[in-house]
Amino acid sequence: MSRPGELAIVLHTHMPYVEGGGEWPPRSVKAYMDEHGVDFKTAIAAQPSFFRNTEGFGTWPFGEEWLWEAIATSYLPLLGLLDELGPRAGGKLTLSLTPVLCDQLESDEALARCQEFLEGVRPASHQLDLDLYGEQGNLAAVAELERSAERYAQAADALARTQERGGLLGALGAHAAWTSSATHAVLPLLALDPSIELQLSIGIDSHRHRFGEWGGGFWLPECGYAGWLDGPLADAGVRQACVELAPEHRGPYVSETGVRLWPIDRQVIDLVWGANGYPSSDGYRAYDRMTPRHHRLWAIDGSDYRPGEAAELVKTHAAGFVEAVRQRVSDGSLCVCALDTELLGHWWYEGVDWLAAVIDEADRQGLALTALDDDAAERHPAVPLPEQASASSWGTGRDLRTWSEPPVSDLAWQARAAELRVFADPRPSPRALRELMALQASDWAFLAFRDWSGDYPRERAAQHAHALAAALTSAADPALRNLAPYLV
Repeated sequence: MSRPGELAIVLHTHMPYVEGGGEWPPRSVKAYMDEHGVDFKTAIAAQPSFFRNTEGFGTWPFGEEWLWEAIATSYLPLLGLLDELGPRAGGKLTLSLTPVLCDQLESDEALARCQEFLEGVRPASHQLDLDLYGEQGNLAAVAELERSAERYAQAADALARTQERGGLLGALGAHAAWTSSATHAVLPLLALDPSIELQLSIGIDSHRHRFGEWGGGFWLPECGYAGWLDGPLADAGVRQACVELAPEHRGPYVSETGVRLWPIDRQVIDLVWGANGYPSSDGYRAYDRMTPRHHRLWAIDGSDYRPGEAAELVKTHAAGFVEAVRQRVSDGSLCVCALDTELLGHWWYEGVDWLAAVIDEADRQGLALTALDDDAAERHPAVPLPEQASASSWGTGRDLRTWSEPPVSDLAWQARAAELRVFADPRPSPRALRELMALQASDWAFLAFRDWSGDYPRERAAQHAHALAAALTSAADPALRNLAPYLV
C-alpha cells in the first residue's frame, strides 16, 4: 500500500533593510507643519510623501512605510493564523524569517514608529478620504474606508499585544524554523568563499541567538543554488533547502555533502504566483488603484469591492488548489509550494484568508500538510543530485539572469568588485562588512530588473557602495543602525 502524498507550504518572509532611525517626527514633516499651521497627524495624512525619515532609506512607498504596511497587512494577520495552529505552526507550515527582516523587527525604535503609523497616521489618512468620498455621496467607498480603518486599528492593537511575547519578532519567532543568508544575497553570485561564509554564519548565528535553536532549514535567497555551494552549506550545518531544478522532480535530492534539496513545484506555485494566478481574479481587491491617501477600495475589475463575494472566491480557490495538489501527489510524493509571505495580505489582500481556507480544505479533502524538516526527509527518500545541474533560481529563465545580466549586470559587477576590495583586508571592519552585505542584497537588482520602483534600487546600491568606500578609508566605525547586530 503506497503512502499518502503530502503538501509542504514554505513561507519565505523577507523585507530589505529600510529601517530609518533618527529623529521623529521627520524634519520634512515639521517644516510642513510650520508652513501650513497644521498638526502632526493632519500633515502626515495630507502629504504621505513626507512620511519618511530624512536620515532613512527612501520615501513613500519604499522607506520604512514599506515595512510598516507589511507588518499591518501581512505579518500580523499571518501571526494570528499561525498562533491558531500552535507552536511551530502545528507542523503544518514552514516559516522562514530572513535575518535582515529580524534585524528591523528587533528594533524597539522601529516598532514604536510603526505603532505611531498605525495609531496616528492611518486613522488621520482614512478620515481625510472619508471626508472626500462622503462629500461626493459615494456610500460604497465610505463603507470600505470604514472597514479598512478598522483593519488598521486591529493591526495596531495586535502589534501592541505582541509586547507581551517579546515583541513582533518574538511572536513570529515562535513559528520560524528556517533562516536565510544575512541580507538575502544570492549566494551563487558571490565571488569569494569568505563572503559566502559571512552571509551564512551571520544568518545562522543570529537565528540561534534570537530563537535558541535551529534545525538546519535554510532558505536560499531567490532559490539561488549552484553545486559549489554544497560544501559551505554543509559546513554551516544546513540540512534542508529549497531549489528550482529542471526537469521537475518532487522528491528531495541529496547533494554529495548530504544537504537535502527540495524542488519547488512550479506547476502548483503558478496557481498562485502565475500571471493568471488566483490573486488576479476580478473579485479580489485591487492593489494598484488607490485613493489620494493610499487606501484601496475597489475590486480588480474596477467595480466596488464586495467582501462577501471575495470571501466566496477564496473558498473556491482554496478548494481548487487542494484538489490540484492531491492529484499531483497521488503517487505518494511531496509537493513543495514556496511563497513570499508578503504576497499574503500585503500584495494579495485576501491571501491570509486563502491560506487559512487551504488548511481547512486540506483537512476536509484528506491532504496531509507537513513542515520541511528531518522527519519529512525520512518519509521521502532522496535521490542523488544530477551531475549536470547548473546554477538555478526561481527568477526569470530559472537561472541567475535576473540578478546578473543586462539591465542589471552593472549592479552584479559593482557588488563583486566591492567584495574583492573588502576582503583584500585580512581583517575588514564591521562597518565595511555591514555595508558590503547591504550592497549584496538581492532586492536592488530584482527591483531594477523588473523596473518596478524607478531609481530607488540603484540609489540604494549607490548609497551602500559610497558608504562602503568611506568605511574602507576611514578609522571611524559607526554601526549601520540595526543591520547584523551580532556581527563582531
